[in-house]
Amino acid sequence: MSFPRPSQDAKAFFSFVMPDDPYIQVRPMFGNLAGFINGNMFVGLFGEQIFIRLPEQERRELLTIEGTSEFAPMPSRPMKEYVALPESWNQEPDQIRTWIQRSLAWAESLPEKVPAKKKPKKA
Repeated sequence: MSFPRPSQDAKAFFSFVMPDDPYIQVRPMFGNLAGFINGNMFVGLFGEQIFIRLPEQERRELLTIEGTSEFAPMPSRPMKEYVALPESWNQEPDQIRTWIQRSLAWAESLPEKVPAKKKPKKA
């Protein structure tokens, strides 16, 4: 299965709306980009779409806004805790920044996610 790739404009916009925080790591993920804090993903770019991670109450609040949806990188396979932001918000970067900041605040409160150690290959 191939995932959609973001355009250069989408990548530039993603960088533009990301918080200026030296602890945030932006890394490639499945040909797209994702933002991490303390090892926890809190925001991502999937093709041309920005998605964020939120606790249940804030997710429900956001999902009442027209154009939002559960983030599902594969049909009928939504990712728990993630919401896709409306494309119409690309004309309102401050709206996107507000929700990304809310996502970041929640992700910072989560326990640090330590990468699993890779098992050595058998000879």
